[in-house]
Amino acid sequence: MKHFTSITDVEHPDALIQQVVNLKEQPQFSNIGKHKTLGLVFFNPSLRTRLSTQKAAQNLGMDVIVLNINKDSWKVEFEDGTVMNGATQEHIKDAVKVISSYCDIMGVRSFATLEDREEDYKERVLTNFVQYSSVPVISLESATLHPLQSLTDMATITASAIQRPKVVLSWAPHPKALPQAVSNSFLQWSPAIDAEVVCACPEGYELSDAFTGGITTMHNQEEAFADADFIYAKNWSSYDSYGATPAVEKDWTITVEKMALTNDARFMHCLPIRRNVVASDPVIDHSLVYQQAKNREYAAQAVLQNLLEDL
Repeated sequence: MKHFTSITDVEHPDALIQQVVNLKEQPQFSNIGKHKTLGLVFFNPSLRTRLSTQKAAQNLGMDVIVLNINKDSWKVEFEDGTVMNGATQEHIKDAVKVISSYCDIMGVRSFATLEDREEDYKERVLTNFVQYSSVPVISLESATLHPLQSLTDMATITASAIQRPKVVLSWAPHPKALPQAVSNSFLQWSPAIDAEVVCACPEGYELSDAFTGGITTMHNQEEAFADADFIYAKNWSSYDSYGATPAVEKDWTITVEKMALTNDARFMHCLPIRRNVVASDPVIDHSLVYQQAKNREYAAQAVLQNLLEDL
Protein backbone atom coordinates (compact mmCIF):
# COMPACT_ATOMS: atom_id res chain seq x y z
CA MET A 1 0.00 0.00 0.00
CA LYS A 2 1.59 3.28 -1.15
CA HIS A 3 -1.07 5.67 0.19
CA PHE A 4 -4.39 5.39 2.00
CA THR A 5 -6.83 7.84 0.41
CA SER A 6 -9.71 5.51 -0.56
CA ILE A 7 -10.56 1.85 -0.86
CA THR A 8 -8.90 1.84 -4.29
CA ASP A 9 -5.50 2.09 -2.56
CA VAL A 10 -6.11 -1.22 -0.78
CA GLU A 11 -5.39 -4.44 -2.65
CA HIS A 12 -7.41 -6.64 -0.29
CA PRO A 13 -9.99 -4.55 1.64
CA ASP A 14 -11.54 -7.60 3.28
CA ALA A 15 -8.17 -8.60 4.73
CA LEU A 16 -7.56 -5.08 6.06
CA ILE A 17 -11.01 -5.06 7.67
CA GLN A 18 -10.25 -8.38 9.34
CA GLN A 19 -6.91 -7.02 10.55
CA VAL A 20 -8.81 -4.23 12.32
CA VAL A 21 -11.19 -6.78 13.89
CA ASN A 22 -8.22 -8.83 15.07
CA LEU A 23 -6.61 -5.77 16.66
CA LYS A 24 -9.88 -4.96 18.40
CA GLU A 25 -10.07 -8.48 19.81
CA GLN A 26 -6.38 -8.64 20.72
CA PRO A 27 -4.75 -5.18 20.93
CA GLN A 28 -1.10 -5.29 19.96
CA PHE A 29 1.90 -3.04 20.43
CA SER A 30 4.98 -2.97 18.24
CA ASN A 31 8.24 -1.12 17.64
CA ILE A 32 7.86 -1.23 13.85
CA GLY A 33 7.53 2.57 13.91
CA LYS A 34 10.49 3.24 16.19
CA HIS A 35 12.51 6.24 14.98
CA LYS A 36 9.73 6.97 12.46
CA THR A 37 7.62 10.13 12.48
CA LEU A 38 3.96 10.59 11.58
CA GLY A 39 3.01 14.11 10.53
CA LEU A 40 -0.67 15.10 10.85
CA VAL A 41 -1.87 18.18 8.98
CA PHE A 42 -5.32 19.58 9.72
CA PHE A 43 -7.15 22.15 7.64
CA ASN A 44 -10.29 21.50 9.74
CA PRO A 45 -11.19 20.56 13.33
CA SER A 46 -10.86 17.00 14.54
CA LEU A 47 -11.33 15.04 17.74
CA ARG A 48 -11.57 11.27 17.08
CA THR A 49 -9.46 11.29 13.91
CA ARG A 50 -6.67 13.27 15.55
CA LEU A 51 -6.54 11.42 18.85
CA SER A 52 -7.11 7.91 17.51
CA THR A 53 -4.43 8.31 14.84
CA GLN A 54 -1.94 9.70 17.36
CA LYS A 55 -2.69 6.81 19.74
CA ALA A 56 -2.35 4.28 16.91
CA ALA A 57 1.03 5.71 15.96
CA GLN A 58 2.21 5.51 19.57
CA ASN A 59 1.10 1.86 19.70
CA LEU A 60 3.60 1.25 16.90
CA GLY A 61 6.42 3.26 18.49
CA MET A 62 6.10 6.29 16.20
CA ASP A 63 6.67 9.92 17.08
CA VAL A 64 3.88 12.29 16.05
CA ILE A 65 3.95 15.94 15.00
CA VAL A 66 0.75 17.93 14.37
CA LEU A 67 0.15 21.09 12.36
CA ASN A 68 -3.12 23.03 12.28
CA ILE A 69 -2.79 24.84 8.98
CA ASN A 70 -5.44 27.50 9.55
CA LYS A 71 -4.15 28.38 13.04
CA ASP A 72 -0.44 27.66 13.17
CA SER A 73 0.80 28.17 9.63
CA TRP A 74 0.96 30.60 6.74
CA LYS A 75 -2.04 31.04 4.48
CA VAL A 76 -1.70 28.53 1.65
CA GLU A 77 -1.93 29.18 -2.10
CA PHE A 78 -3.19 26.33 -4.32
CA GLU A 79 -3.17 27.82 -7.81
CA ASP A 80 -0.15 27.17 -10.04
CA GLY A 81 1.46 30.14 -11.76
CA THR A 82 -0.21 32.69 -9.52
CA VAL A 83 1.57 35.91 -8.57
CA MET A 84 1.54 35.66 -4.81
CA ASN A 85 1.22 39.33 -3.97
CA GLY A 86 -2.01 38.96 -2.00
CA ALA A 87 -3.16 37.21 1.17
CA THR A 88 -1.42 33.86 0.63
CA GLN A 89 2.18 33.49 1.80
CA GLU A 90 3.08 29.86 1.04
CA HIS A 91 2.38 27.68 -1.96
CA ILE A 92 0.99 24.21 -1.32
CA LYS A 93 3.81 22.52 -3.26
CA ASP A 94 6.43 24.18 -1.05
CA ALA A 95 4.54 23.40 2.13
CA VAL A 96 3.99 19.72 1.32
CA LYS A 97 7.57 19.17 0.16
CA VAL A 98 8.90 20.64 3.39
CA ILE A 99 6.44 18.90 5.73
CA SER A 100 7.02 15.51 4.11
CA SER A 101 10.78 15.93 4.54
CA TYR A 102 10.20 15.84 8.31
CA CYS A 103 7.99 12.73 8.23
CA ASP A 104 7.95 9.08 7.24
CA ILE A 105 4.16 9.05 6.80
CA MET A 106 1.85 12.04 6.55
CA GLY A 107 -1.89 12.40 7.20
CA VAL A 108 -4.05 15.28 5.97
CA ARG A 109 -7.61 16.35 6.77
CA SER A 110 -9.73 18.76 4.76
CA PHE A 111 -13.42 19.30 4.05
CA ALA A 112 -15.55 20.22 1.06
CA THR A 113 -16.42 23.87 0.48
CA LEU A 114 -19.91 22.84 -0.77
CA GLU A 115 -19.71 25.75 -3.22
CA ASP A 116 -18.48 24.08 -6.41
CA ARG A 117 -19.11 20.36 -6.87
CA GLU A 118 -16.58 19.94 -9.65
CA GLU A 119 -13.84 21.57 -7.60
CA ASP A 120 -14.66 19.63 -4.43
CA TYR A 121 -14.74 16.32 -6.27
CA LYS A 122 -11.33 17.08 -7.78
CA GLU A 123 -9.99 16.80 -4.22
CA ARG A 124 -7.65 19.76 -4.57
CA VAL A 125 -6.07 19.54 -1.10
CA LEU A 126 -5.59 15.77 -0.98
CA THR A 127 -4.39 15.58 -4.58
CA ASN A 128 -1.70 18.19 -3.92
CA PHE A 129 -0.48 16.34 -0.86
CA VAL A 130 -0.19 13.06 -2.76
CA GLN A 131 1.47 14.80 -5.73
CA TYR A 132 4.14 16.68 -3.80
CA SER A 133 4.74 14.43 -0.78
CA SER A 134 7.88 12.31 -0.69
CA VAL A 135 6.23 9.90 1.79
CA PRO A 136 2.95 7.93 1.96
CA VAL A 137 -0.19 10.00 2.56
CA ILE A 138 -3.19 9.00 4.67
CA SER A 139 -6.51 10.75 4.15
CA LEU A 140 -7.89 11.81 7.54
CA GLU A 141 -11.03 12.88 5.61
CA SER A 142 -11.18 14.76 2.36
CA ALA A 143 -13.78 16.71 0.44
CA THR A 144 -15.55 13.57 -0.78
CA LEU A 145 -14.32 10.55 1.24
CA HIS A 146 -13.39 9.46 4.78
CA PRO A 147 -11.66 6.08 4.35
CA LEU A 148 -10.42 5.71 7.94
CA GLN A 149 -13.97 6.14 9.21
CA SER A 150 -15.36 3.66 6.69
CA LEU A 151 -12.69 1.07 7.44
CA THR A 152 -13.69 1.42 11.09
CA ASP A 153 -17.37 1.10 10.25
CA MET A 154 -16.91 -2.06 8.20
CA ALA A 155 -14.81 -3.59 10.98
CA THR A 156 -17.44 -2.64 13.59
CA ILE A 157 -20.15 -4.37 11.56
CA THR A 158 -17.96 -7.39 10.79
CA ALA A 159 -17.08 -7.85 14.48
CA SER A 160 -20.76 -8.41 15.26
CA ALA A 161 -20.59 -11.78 13.46
CA ILE A 162 -24.14 -11.36 12.13
CA GLN A 163 -24.46 -13.35 8.91
CA ARG A 164 -25.25 -11.07 5.96
CA PRO A 165 -26.74 -8.24 8.03
CA LYS A 166 -29.10 -5.64 6.63
CA VAL A 167 -27.38 -2.27 6.98
CA VAL A 168 -29.26 0.99 6.46
CA LEU A 169 -27.39 4.22 5.81
CA SER A 170 -29.99 6.76 6.83
CA TRP A 171 -29.97 10.50 6.23
CA ALA A 172 -30.83 12.44 9.38
CA PRO A 173 -31.45 16.13 10.09
CA HIS A 174 -28.73 18.66 10.89
CA PRO A 175 -28.80 22.46 11.30
CA LYS A 176 -25.88 22.90 8.87
CA ALA A 177 -25.15 21.79 5.33
CA LEU A 178 -22.65 18.93 5.54
CA PRO A 179 -20.48 17.20 2.92
CA GLN A 180 -21.19 13.77 1.46
CA ALA A 181 -17.75 12.39 2.42
CA VAL A 182 -18.69 9.96 5.20
CA SER A 183 -21.73 8.66 3.33
CA ASN A 184 -19.88 8.32 0.01
CA SER A 185 -17.08 6.43 1.70
CA PHE A 186 -19.43 4.17 3.66
CA LEU A 187 -21.10 3.05 0.45
CA GLN A 188 -17.77 2.72 -1.36
CA TRP A 189 -16.49 0.31 1.31
CA SER A 190 -19.73 -1.63 1.86
CA PRO A 191 -19.14 -4.18 -0.96
CA ALA A 192 -16.08 -5.36 1.00
CA ILE A 193 -18.38 -7.01 3.54
CA ASP A 194 -21.19 -9.50 2.98
CA ALA A 195 -24.21 -7.32 3.75
CA GLU A 196 -27.46 -6.06 2.30
CA VAL A 197 -27.03 -2.29 2.16
CA VAL A 198 -29.85 0.22 1.75
CA CYS A 199 -29.55 4.00 1.55
CA ALA A 200 -32.52 5.91 2.99
CA CYS A 201 -32.84 9.63 2.28
CA PRO A 202 -35.46 12.26 1.46
CA GLU A 203 -36.03 13.17 -2.16
CA GLY A 204 -33.38 15.65 -3.29
CA TYR A 205 -30.67 14.09 -1.13
CA GLU A 206 -29.69 11.19 -3.41
CA LEU A 207 -25.94 10.56 -3.44
CA SER A 208 -23.74 10.30 -6.53
CA ASP A 209 -24.32 7.28 -8.77
CA ALA A 210 -20.59 6.62 -8.43
CA PHE A 211 -21.26 5.42 -4.87
CA THR A 212 -24.86 4.16 -4.98
CA GLY A 213 -24.47 1.84 -7.98
CA GLY A 214 -25.98 -1.52 -7.06
CA ILE A 215 -27.35 -0.18 -3.76
CA THR A 216 -31.06 0.37 -3.19
CA THR A 217 -32.05 3.95 -2.37
CA MET A 218 -35.36 4.42 -0.55
CA HIS A 219 -37.23 7.61 0.32
CA ASN A 220 -39.36 6.05 3.07
CA GLN A 221 -37.28 5.82 6.24
CA GLU A 222 -39.67 3.57 8.14
CA GLU A 223 -39.91 1.13 5.25
CA ALA A 224 -36.12 1.06 4.90
CA PHE A 225 -35.71 0.30 8.63
CA ALA A 226 -37.79 -2.88 8.47
CA ASP A 227 -35.73 -5.90 9.60
CA ALA A 228 -32.49 -3.89 9.66
CA ASP A 229 -29.58 -5.14 11.78
CA PHE A 230 -27.63 -1.86 11.71
CA ILE A 231 -28.76 1.74 11.34
CA TYR A 232 -25.96 4.09 10.35
CA ALA A 233 -27.12 7.71 10.66
CA LYS A 234 -25.49 10.60 8.84
CA ASN A 235 -26.53 13.94 7.47
CA TRP A 236 -25.39 15.19 4.07
CA SER A 237 -26.36 18.02 1.77
CA SER A 238 -27.68 17.64 -1.76
CA TYR A 239 -25.38 16.27 -4.45
CA ASP A 240 -27.51 17.27 -7.46
CA SER A 241 -28.28 20.77 -6.10
CA TYR A 242 -24.79 20.83 -4.70
CA GLY A 243 -24.51 21.97 -1.11
CA ALA A 244 -28.20 22.84 -0.86
CA THR A 245 -30.50 21.58 1.88
CA PRO A 246 -33.91 21.06 0.27
CA ALA A 247 -36.89 21.23 2.63
CA VAL A 248 -37.88 17.90 4.18
CA GLU A 249 -41.48 17.48 5.21
CA LYS A 250 -41.30 14.31 7.33
CA ASP A 251 -39.33 13.99 10.56
CA TRP A 252 -36.16 11.97 9.88
CA THR A 253 -34.79 12.13 13.43
CA ILE A 254 -34.02 8.58 14.57
CA THR A 255 -36.09 7.66 17.61
CA VAL A 256 -36.75 4.63 19.78
CA GLU A 257 -40.02 4.14 17.92
CA LYS A 258 -38.23 3.97 14.58
CA MET A 259 -35.57 1.63 15.94
CA ALA A 260 -38.42 -0.67 17.07
CA LEU A 261 -39.17 -1.28 13.38
CA THR A 262 -35.79 -2.98 12.98
CA ASN A 263 -34.42 -6.40 13.86
CA ASP A 264 -33.17 -5.07 17.20
CA ALA A 265 -30.69 -3.03 15.16
CA ARG A 266 -27.50 -1.51 16.49
CA PHE A 267 -27.26 2.25 15.99
CA MET A 268 -24.06 3.70 14.53
CA HIS A 269 -22.80 7.23 13.92
CA CYS A 270 -19.33 8.62 13.23
CA LEU A 271 -19.65 11.40 15.87
CA PRO A 272 -19.91 14.21 16.77
CA ILE A 273 -23.68 13.86 16.88
CA ARG A 274 -26.35 16.50 17.46
CA ARG A 275 -28.43 14.90 20.18
CA ASN A 276 -32.20 15.01 19.68
CA VAL A 277 -31.64 16.31 16.16
CA VAL A 278 -29.92 13.42 14.41
CA ALA A 279 -31.11 10.86 16.97
CA SER A 280 -32.79 10.91 20.35
CA ASP A 281 -30.88 10.50 23.61
CA PRO A 282 -32.06 6.92 24.30
CA VAL A 283 -31.02 5.78 20.82
CA ILE A 284 -27.53 7.24 21.22
CA ASP A 285 -27.08 6.05 24.80
CA HIS A 286 -27.79 2.44 23.81
CA SER A 287 -25.71 2.32 20.65
CA LEU A 288 -22.35 1.36 19.19
CA VAL A 289 -21.05 4.93 18.83
CA TYR A 290 -18.42 4.71 21.58
CA GLN A 291 -17.26 1.29 20.43
CA GLN A 292 -17.05 2.73 16.92
CA ALA A 293 -14.93 5.61 18.18
CA LYS A 294 -12.56 3.23 19.97
CA ASN A 295 -12.28 1.14 16.81
CA ARG A 296 -10.89 4.21 15.04
CA GLU A 297 -7.64 3.53 16.91
CA TYR A 298 -7.41 -0.01 15.56
CA ALA A 299 -8.26 1.07 12.02
CA ALA A 300 -5.54 3.71 12.04
CA GLN A 301 -3.06 1.25 13.55
CA ALA A 302 -3.76 -1.33 10.83
CA VAL A 303 -3.27 1.27 8.08
CA LEU A 304 -0.07 2.62 9.63
CA GLN A 305 1.35 -0.86 10.09
CA ASN A 306 0.74 -1.73 6.44
CA LEU A 307 2.33 1.50 5.26
CA LEU A 308 5.33 1.03 7.56
CA GLU A 309 5.85 -2.51 6.28
CA ASP A 310 5.99 -1.18 2.71
CA LEU A 311 8.44 1.67 3.39
